[in-house]
Order: sequence, then structure tokens, then C-alpha cells
Amino acid sequence: MKRGLAVYAAAVYAFLHVPLLILAVFSVNASRFTAWQGFSLHWYGAMFADRDLLESAANSLVIAVVSTLLATIIGTLAAYALWKRSSAWLAGGLYLSLVTPEIVTGVSLLALFQWAFHYLNLRLGMHTVILAHISFSVAYVVVVVLARLRGFDPSLEEAAQDLGATEFAAFRLVTLPFLAPAVAAAAMLAFTISIDDYVITSLVAGVDSQTLPMVIYAMARRGVSPVLNAVSTTIVVLLGALVLISERLRRA
Repeated sequence: MKRGLAVYAAAVYAFLHVPLLILAVFSVNASRFTAWQGFSLHWYGAMFADRDLLESAANSLVIAVVSTLLATIIGTLAAYALWKRSSAWLAGGLYLSLVTPEIVTGVSLLALFQWAFHYLNLRLGMHTVILAHISFSVAYVVVVVLARLRGFDPSLEEAAQDLGATEFAAFRLVTLPFLAPAVAAAAMLAFTISIDDYVITSLVAGVDSQTLPMVIYAMARRGVSPVLNAVSTTIVVLLGALVLISERLRRA
């Protein structure tokens, strides 16, 4: 039984990761095609020489950093509020946002922005992408931080207040240090989700706010280029490292 489970687990991991390994191998292939013709870093050089890729990567980083920072602050405070005063309606709404299809979320946000901008005389751009990313990242932050809070002893805050600390001081000096690993893990998760998003971003982005996933998709539609292998491998390595660090912090 144990051997069968091991074989099954190995098969699942191979199904998930062998395509990524093949992608990485062909990102250092000298040939434009799938036939191996020798090791070369030419496609990584071409990646860094592509102006559209660099601009879209810069946009993605700005959007991911800003949205992660704001979503982490909002989500941490929301998780603390839910922990203090539990609400079935708010918790249900939180989990509903996690299971709502991205296309539905994107269309609803686009409709909201179009309605609001009709009165504000604004247009789609980086600001709308950041707001959209905050809207779907907050739920993930709340889930991670709330899981950590369930293991926190409320009497520690009460003891701090008995010793003269205000409610905010007790949160800042006692609760927040306890939550620090979960907050860091939630921030990395939000960053990963933000920088990887395509569906919602493509619906709410303006002409001057193209992100890296949008440019990669446009390049892929014109035909598979070895540059895409290099870009995809770089993204997988960087985001994979963030996920591993996030998991280590979450378990701290």
C-alpha cells in the first residue's frame, strides 16, 4: 500500500513538473526548434533586450508591490476584526470571493469602473489594475492571517492591557509580532497571485498598463518563441522561490 502511494505521488509530481523541466531545458537550447543543438543563453539575452517585455515586467512589479502592500495591510486588519467579532455573513462573503470565477470578477470590476468613471471623468490604467488586484488579494491575506490568529491566546492582549497598554499598543507590541510570519507569508502569496494574473488584468487594464502575462499571451498567439521559454522559466523560478519562502514563514 505504501509503495503504491509513493508511485502515485511520484506520477502526480511528474505530471505537474516535468513540463516545467522541459520548458527550462529548451530555454537554454541554441535552436529555435525542439531539436537540441547545444547549450546557449542567447534567449535569455534576447529576453533582456526586448523593450516590451522589460516595460511590461516593470508594470507588473509596480502593480504587484503596491497592491501587495495595501492588500496586506487591509487584509491583516480585516482578519483581526473577524477574529475579534466573528460574523458568518462576512466570512461567507470572504470565501465567496475566493471561489468566484476570475472572468466574473473581472467583468464586475470593469462594470464598476466604467460606471464610476462616467462621473469621475477618468480612464482605465495602472490605478484600476492596482485596485482590482487589491480586491482579489485581500481575501487570501485574510485567510492566511486568520489561520494564524486562531492559535493566538487572547489573554496575552488582556494581560498587556492590564499592565497599562492601550488596545492599539497591545495589538502592536503583542499580537502583531505573533502574526509577523503569517503576514509575511500572506504578502508573498498576494504578490505571487498579483504578478501572475491575466484574466482580470486584461479586462481592467488600459493601453499604457500592459503587464507581463498580457505581453506573454500576445507573443504566444503569434507563435511559440524560445524567448517565451526563457521568460516562463524565470517566472517559475522566482515565483517558486517566493512560494517556498512563504510556506516556511507560514509554518514558523
